[in-house]
Amino acid sequence: MSTAVETLQARRSAVRQRSVSRAEGWRRRGPLLPALIFTIVVTQIPFLFTIWYSLQNWNLLRPGSERFVGLSNYVDIFADSTFRGAALNSVLFTLGCVFFAMLLGIVFAVLLDRPFRGRGLARTLLITPFLVMPVANSLLWSVSILNPTYGLMNWLIGLVGIPPVDWTSAHPIVSILMSLVWQWTPFMMLLVLAGLQAQPKDVLEAAQVDGAGWWRTFVWVTLPQLRRYIELGVLLGAIYVVNTFDQIYLMTAGGPGTASANLPFYIYQRAFLGFDIGQAAAMGVVVVVATIVVATLALRLIFRSFDVKD
Repeated sequence: MSTAVETLQARRSAVRQRSVSRAEGWRRRGPLLPALIFTIVVTQIPFLFTIWYSLQNWNLLRPGSERFVGLSNYVDIFADSTFRGAALNSVLFTLGCVFFAMLLGIVFAVLLDRPFRGRGLARTLLITPFLVMPVANSLLWSVSILNPTYGLMNWLIGLVGIPPVDWTSAHPIVSILMSLVWQWTPFMMLLVLAGLQAQPKDVLEAAQVDGAGWWRTFVWVTLPQLRRYIELGVLLGAIYVVNTFDQIYLMTAGGPGTASANLPFYIYQRAFLGFDIGQAAAMGVVVVVATIVVATLALRLIFRSFDVKD
């Protein structure tokens, strides 16, 4: 009898604890509910409408043409050579920008990690490009640096006898990449610099005592400790760079032809110049899904590296 009573009391205590923990959980989540509702309203509801539009054949230039076509728009965009070219350009811009920006960021971070006179001023000057608005950045590069008549780049190459080059017309992808790398290098530099200043000094001192030179210490000690910071920089940079629009619109307008158009710019052309809402929506859905998949895989890799004990 006593055993049954104890069992009943234990069950009641467990139910009471669960209810208390559930109430405590809702009390903690309560202040976050308005932000969650706002996020759903401004992001998920428009995305659901975009999915619905992607299943329609709807061109604003033909009133009354709206009709349900299922997955036909998705089949058409994957058969579109311009879409495949824009997707390739998106990959080139993202990988090229992230790679060179991270490489330069590591170099500048290593230089700024050492004490020298004027280091504060040098840090400020190197951070400045990241604070410049993308529109101003694009105009600076297209007008002041890459202009075929009076640009700084042609003046520099003219000093060694190279004839002027119309950069944005002859080399549009390279021109956009230079602008993107200039903008994103400070961001990568700050992340790597934070990692350099967070590494334990006793490990570096032990490497010096063991006779390891600067290069070996950097490759075998510093770089492994910077892995998490580098991975985070690559992930965040890729997410932002894949959505590049300002540089392409202002520097090349996607040209010549569509040679420098990436996916966001091509979607803009189809939606606001061709007024093809159905296919533009289908492209947007594909880009969002692909970005989510890549970001999820990258986040899992990063979190796995954080879970590994040093």
